[in-house]
Amino acid sequence: MAVKREQCDIWFSKAVRLRDGKCLHCHKTDRLECAHIYGRANKRVRWAMSNATALCHACHRYFTSNPIAFHDWLNVELGEAHMDKLRQDRNEIYKTNKLLRKDISDHYRDEVRRKEIDPDYEIQSWN
Repeated sequence: MAVKREQCDIWFSKAVRLRDGKCLHCHKTDRLECAHIYGRANKRVRWAMSNATALCHACHRYFTSNPIAFHDWLNVELGEAHMDKLRQDRNEIYKTNKLLRKDISDHYRDEVRRKEIDPDYEIQSWN
């Protein structure tokens, strides 16, 4: 079942792609996509910058089809401590509502705009 994309997802994706600026696997800059480490169904980390990386379309498809390779690469790229913390965070039960999703959308829209104005600005995660 597909997970519905809302404005908060669209702005979050833009923020991740802008933060990374290139595919963190092959370093290409075209056709960037937001790749969630833990899928969007995991609401607790769905909009956490620590749960996403920019990948080009080809690398995103490769890792989607090869989750063990993705896991191994993430352990090297982000470190085991990062992955352990993320694993803990994603296990928390988390409910959202329309107002909360609007707050998330507003946050990432503002972060994207700040980064576009100041390339040295570091995008802050919503949570």
